Parts: sequence; structure tokens; C-alpha cells
Amino acid sequence: MITLHTWNTPNGRKISVALEEMGLPYTVKTVNIGQDEQFRPEFLAISPNNRIPAIVDDEGPGGQPISLFESGAILLYLGEKTGRFLPADLRARVPVLEWLMWQMGGFGPMPGQVHHFLMQPDGPAKDYGLARYGKETRRLYGVLDKRLQGRDFVATEGEPSVADFAIIGWAWRHERHQVPFDSLPNVAAWYERMMARPGVSRGFEVALS
Repeated sequence: MITLHTWNTPNGRKISVALEEMGLPYTVKTVNIGQDEQFRPEFLAISPNNRIPAIVDDEGPGGQPISLFESGAILLYLGEKTGRFLPADLRARVPVLEWLMWQMGGFGPMPGQVHHFLMQPDGPAKDYGLARYGKETRRLYGVLDKRLQGRDFVATEGEPSVADFAIIGWAWRHERHQVPFDSLPNVAAWYERMMARPGVSRGFEVALS
């Protein structure tokens, strides 16, 4: 059994989607980041950077428990564990790694800044933050749209990969990013395709808060 320590955020949804798609049994242990539960010693023991999500897998390598933090590392671990959504062939795996890192390094931190500045009081600081990070967020959506031209999934053929699970977690909040899909037809089609998958749907429906 896997225990998912998380909250209802894009990064948390990446993992609930992956667990549902992979058919792995898991339970959710909520970490209310609005009440600073991420700073509790028992959570810091498995996530020293005090960020959700984290998992504990009771049946880790060699049948021994293992804990992991950082959503990208968790996705790679789950892909290795199940042999699904992460190609074994190195050449086929490289695009998955590239687009997973693209999400971790950009398509997450940048819209996350948009979230932050949207909650700030009106004024020059808010205007500057939304202009700067909104522009970069829109650019990243454009990069994704170009990548998806003529493709069903971001990095693989036939079925999604852990990169798709990572990206959908943040694309789920596109309205909050103030990025409509009107001028992003390839992203829009991919988003509908992903959300129509039963595993993805369950991953977004499971209570994380």
C-alpha cells in the first residue's frame, strides 16, 4: 500500500492521477498547507523541503518501505515500479524526461507565481508580477501547443507518459492562470483527451483536502 501525503494542489494532483492510471492501491493522508501542517516533524521526516506531495511505499525496492518527496521523482519512481508510462528504451525515454523536466522547471513555477501575485493587493507590485509571470506562462502554453501539433500525447505515442500526468496537473488550473484555450487548439484537444481517461478523471475526483 502507498500512502500519499498531499493537499489539493496541481503538484498533488499529478500523483493522484498517476496512481489511478497505474492502478496502484493507495490511501491519502492530507497535509493542510493552509495550517502549516507541512512543517510538522512527522512530515519533514519524509519531505525535508516541507513541500507536498510525498509518498511512503510499504512495498518498495526489495520489499522494504521507502519514502519519496518531489513530484517528479515520485512520478519516475512509480513509472519504474509499474513498468508503465515510462518507456524502458532509453531513446524513447529521453523525450519523457525532457518534458517532465520542462514541467518541473517552468510549467509549474511560472504559473505558480501567477497564483501568488493574483492574491496580492492591487498596486504596482501585483501589476509587475502578473505582467512578468503571466507573459512567461503564456509563452510556455505556446511551447506546449507547438509540441502537441499532430500528437496525441506530449512525449510518447499510443498512450500518455508520466510527463503528461505532470503537465495536466498544472493545465488543470489554466483558467486561474488566465490562459484560455481559444488560441491553443492542440493544448485544448490534448486536455480533453486526457480528462476523458477514466484514470485521470478519478485522479481529479479523489478528495485531497
